[in-house]
Amino acid sequence: MTTLNHTVESHTVFYLLGIPGLEDQHMWISIPFFIFYVTALLGNSLLIFIILTRSSLHGPMYLFLCMLAGADIVLSTSTVPQALAIFWFDAGEISLDRCITQLFFIHSTYISESGILLVMAFDRYIAICYPLRYTTILTNSLIGKIGVTIFLRSYGTIFPIIFLLKRLTFCKNNIIPHTLCQHIGLAKYACNNIRVNIWYGLSVLMLTVVLDVMLIFVSYVLILRAIFHMPSQNARHKAINTCGSHVCIIMLFYGPGIFTTLTQRFGHHIPPHIHILLANICILAPPMLNPIIYGIKTKQIQEQVVHVLFIKHK
Repeated sequence: MTTLNHTVESHTVFYLLGIPGLEDQHMWISIPFFIFYVTALLGNSLLIFIILTRSSLHGPMYLFLCMLAGADIVLSTSTVPQALAIFWFDAGEISLDRCITQLFFIHSTYISESGILLVMAFDRYIAICYPLRYTTILTNSLIGKIGVTIFLRSYGTIFPIIFLLKRLTFCKNNIIPHTLCQHIGLAKYACNNIRVNIWYGLSVLMLTVVLDVMLIFVSYVLILRAIFHMPSQNARHKAINTCGSHVCIIMLFYGPGIFTTLTQRFGHHIPPHIHILLANICILAPPMLNPIIYGIKTKQIQEQVVHVLFIKHK
């Protein structure tokens, strides 16, 4: 009688393929990836340096912007170097622990950015609706507490995913057709029931990003109502202008994500490499464009950038 061995080996090493179907174009695709990453690093680092070293920029709006720039650096660094290693050296091998670490930082940082955008909307609401109480409400102490709360919320909600993934046995496949690791993208290679992973991931999304979007929408409804009740057209124009940069960043951050979700849900005829490129755009575009948008639309930052880059070296 033959004895059957029911022991199932779990993969501890996975292979990221990059962008399947476009392997011949990897070198060309790496060029915009590299440019976006370098631009994001330089732009956000310069923004952080200017805000922290200029006392005139130590107001609430700029401190929140500094938090956003820091999150942008973490988000892009968690993803782009791995993608470039695949494109340049075909180095797609990644251990299970590294894969889980990467997706932990990607998801938690994304939630952090969403939380920062929410408090920036709250900042604009206070500035427009209660301008005389702005500095007394948004004190440095409160800003510090908000920063800690955002950090605890993002990392606290994603931390259980580590254990939800560690309990799984990955015996189906170890080839990941992507440039990065994602929670459900990794969990689907498990032989176990991943219903808990799916429901927990959905719950985190609803209680963080979706809730943030709803609260941002409410904030801007209140802001617009306050703007339309202003007696002076000049005052209305000035109030709208102060929200311009934030609105651009909100659209840049949530827009591609919503579009990607819709294409994954309903665009079954769309080639897989398009989905992967869209997922990368969601991560690449905001870190690169955020400092540019604020640099163009915010006069105080423009002046300080010119001072640091040009006047200082004359």
